[in-house]
Amino acid sequence: MAFFIENKSVGQRGQAEDWRIRGYNPLTPPDLLQSEIPQTPESRVTVTKGRDEVVAVVNGTDEKNRLLVVVGPCSIHDPEAALAYCDLLLKAKEKHQDELVIVMRSYLEKPRTTVGWKGLVNDPDIDGTFKINKGLRVSRQLFVDLTHRGMPIASEMLDTISPQFLADVLSVGAIGARTTESQLHRELASGLSFPVGFKNGTDGSLGVAIDAIGAVQHPHHFLSVTKPGVVAIVGTVGNEDCFVILRGGTKGTNYDAESIKEAKAALEKKGVRQRLMVDCSHGNSLKNHKNQPKVAATLAEQIAQGEDAIMGVMIESNINEGNQKVPTEGKSGLKYGVSITDACIDWAETETVLDTLADAVKQRRKVQGASGVNGDA
Repeated sequence: MAFFIENKSVGQRGQAEDWRIRGYNPLTPPDLLQSEIPQTPESRVTVTKGRDEVVAVVNGTDEKNRLLVVVGPCSIHDPEAALAYCDLLLKAKEKHQDELVIVMRSYLEKPRTTVGWKGLVNDPDIDGTFKINKGLRVSRQLFVDLTHRGMPIASEMLDTISPQFLADVLSVGAIGARTTESQLHRELASGLSFPVGFKNGTDGSLGVAIDAIGAVQHPHHFLSVTKPGVVAIVGTVGNEDCFVILRGGTKGTNYDAESIKEAKAALEKKGVRQRLMVDCSHGNSLKNHKNQPKVAATLAEQIAQGEDAIMGVMIESNINEGNQKVPTEGKSGLKYGVSITDACIDWAETETVLDTLADAVKQRRKVQGASGVNGDA
């Protein structure tokens, strides 16, 4: 990778600083990119409606007591395929609009346990050139296109700068298992204009996620950049629309009825509303995408029996099943609609899972109606 400003002191250990820095490239200011790729009126309506619906579900005030479903690719590497997936999901969204609040999982940055492709923002050409300015441009255009079509989107927050380019088109945010305990990410979430989910730790511990929800409700200050790109101290007011995401961990899964019961008790003990999302992938699928429908079926069974704490489900889904490694020839050799990070279920399986979840919500309403429960929490 070439640098606009080469560091002539790289490798010179006698230097007091920067001897491990190869160089610098200028970053497009957020407001410049947002002005060049503005939201359309349709996009604004989608984002606002999506946020309002998600907030209602998270807080237990949705009049229809619907289930939030964040579903889509593990990560997006092909904008064209992402738009095609969106068109499929829009039909399902309309079909299940009375039972499910469907938001497309649209992850552009990937945290890596060691090394690997870091996502569309960081490496859009998937060749290690790290053309981040290009990645931000491609990503923003995709997000505007998705929301213009009428699809609200969710993405993971990995740093305090990229949200300045993209947060205006998001309806849901997520903080991953590796960063839930990070003070910086909690500070960031306290200032975001949409609900944010915190995953349990990689070992399966829920305490760090519950602590995060408590922390982000308060005002914070952290370092970031302004829309013109000037380094600044950001002050927030706090975010009360956050929730925990059960994703399993190294100690086992946590989507069964007993785990949900334990999670509810832990939330109640901390004075946090008993509303949670369950991730059907990652630790809960034992890292086998074929297990996701089984996890969803178990959740659907609990929902159908009247369990109201399960307010959301996350699913890793793509046009085609499985995943693939990037071939030696690069992007040109990739299979269409197949993940290059975690394996996903295909669209046909996704439709079946969504049908199952929607039926469970209908049954929950009947159970709650019979017992006089209105679904609010």
